[in-house]
Amino acid sequence: MEIRKVGVVGCGVMGGGIVQVCAQSGYEVVVSEVSDELLQQGINRIKASLDRSVQKERIKPEVRDDILKRIRGTTDTGDFGDCGLVIEAAVENLDIKKKVFAGLDKVCQAGAIIATNTSCLPIGEMAAETGRPDKVLGLHFMNPVPVMKLLEVVRAEKTSPATLETGKEFGRSLGKTIVVAIDTPGFIVNRLMAPQIIEAIRMLAAGEATAADIDTAMSLGLNYPMGPLALADLIGLDTFLFIADGIYAKLPEPQYRAPKLLRDMVSEGKLGRKTGRGFYEYNK
Repeated sequence: MEIRKVGVVGCGVMGGGIVQVCAQSGYEVVVSEVSDELLQQGINRIKASLDRSVQKERIKPEVRDDILKRIRGTTDTGDFGDCGLVIEAAVENLDIKKKVFAGLDKVCQAGAIIATNTSCLPIGEMAAETGRPDKVLGLHFMNPVPVMKLLEVVRAEKTSPATLETGKEFGRSLGKTIVVAIDTPGFIVNRLMAPQIIEAIRMLAAGEATAADIDTAMSLGLNYPMGPLALADLIGLDTFLFIADGIYAKLPEPQYRAPKLLRDMVSEGKLGRKTGRGFYEYNK
């Protein structure tokens, strides 16, 4: 099936970013949220992002306006009925995602593909909630979506070759570089990233080095754009804790066990950039 219209479930940071890159690439986009308030907040973030691009002269005002015209918000998932692809970007909770998939299966047209942006949850379990497991796959975008070039296309056990190929072609149409992963905990990026961040937190907690020295060593020593603790702050410590716990639940190996310091910081609301304080302090 040719994809002309894309649906996105969720207009948070990730969902809104996906909406933006799809609309920028010429797709008509329908995005849903659970309330008008959350929907408007998400649309406003997209507008602000595009306004920054105008200010930096990356796009012209009329281009921004055309992009926004291709985006339609809704609180009714029934509006996904004519979408060739629907991408779920709801909260990272497997039970919630299963309910979303079961609902989408009822409203989406027979040939439509249903994808998830999950960073570590089992896609096969979501697919099992539908009558079309062959048309389910993972499309794991990196944050921030409009900036990051990578897209992990994840093949679940019953994903058909045709669905996988369509997912890859769709990603390329957004200007993304594609890597293919199978439905294992953390896929590729998070599976390799999590142990580095966890070990950095353990070193900090043990007083073996300062946060700044750990990050400087990794950024200059390995030519990373930022160190692991700064990256954790960017991701959000609560989000990273969820990723680590999700991988550890399926792969109970020491390198994936979240440190006590991470749990303590999350419980104290020190979540990184989004709250102004994590391993570093930020001006919100």
